[in-house]
Amino acid sequence: MERNKKVLISIIIATYNAEQHLMACLNSIVKQSNKDFFEVIVVDGMSSDQTIQILNDFKGLCLRWKSEADQGIYDALNKGIGMATGKWLYFLGSDDRLLPGFSTLADQLKDENTVYYGNSIGRSQDMDVQTYGLLQGEFSAYRLAKFCMNHQSILYPAKVFQKRKYDLKYKVLADYAFNIRLWGDRQFPKVFYPFKIVDYNMDGFSSMHIDQQFEQDKLRLIRKEMGWNVFLRFMFRRFKDRLKSR
Repeated sequence: MERNKKVLISIIIATYNAEQHLMACLNSIVKQSNKDFFEVIVVDGMSSDQTIQILNDFKGLCLRWKSEADQGIYDALNKGIGMATGKWLYFLGSDDRLLPGFSTLADQLKDENTVYYGNSIGRSQDMDVQTYGLLQGEFSAYRLAKFCMNHQSILYPAKVFQKRKYDLKYKVLADYAFNIRLWGDRQFPKVFYPFKIVDYNMDGFSSMHIDQQFEQDKLRLIRKEMGWNVFLRFMFRRFKDRLKSR
């Protein structure tokens, strides 16, 4: 593949000791009808299992990878951004699986300033994923203020990352902080298509950890990035919810 001419989407995967899931994840990309226009970039945090062997041996994709010490998932994703050549960037967990709807959404990519996103199917042993707010439907700024949307449901134009990267002070929810900033940026329109694009593991890293720094900063981020109308509406809703819980 002439990567600099043909790449439509760069799929970026951060790994660390991912041998249990990685092969199935990569195979789900191989099954995509548009795979010839994808590149896969894996940034590994010096795995000690068979992750590197899997990457060395895997065929059927335009695949590049590196393995080195990092400061966590979002540091790895920022490194992947620096390696990417696609017009759109997509972030996939090694324990997630692309669905056929991903290629259907890829067919809709027209405007290189537009953020495109779809729906997710959730897998979890511990929660009712059908009622969880991040998986389905269109997101307004106000809905995003209430719920963290699924990072794996979004195809970002590469131009977005000329302005910002993931903020490493947020160890668990840097993608949520990033999306709050992005949804407040009118330079990039957001377009939703109701295609199921990913089978998402909801028992991963973010489900097991709390991002105290993000929780401290969330209200400030909403007010600064989304404006007073969204902020005041969000605060009023929070006040009503607290009254109901008494």
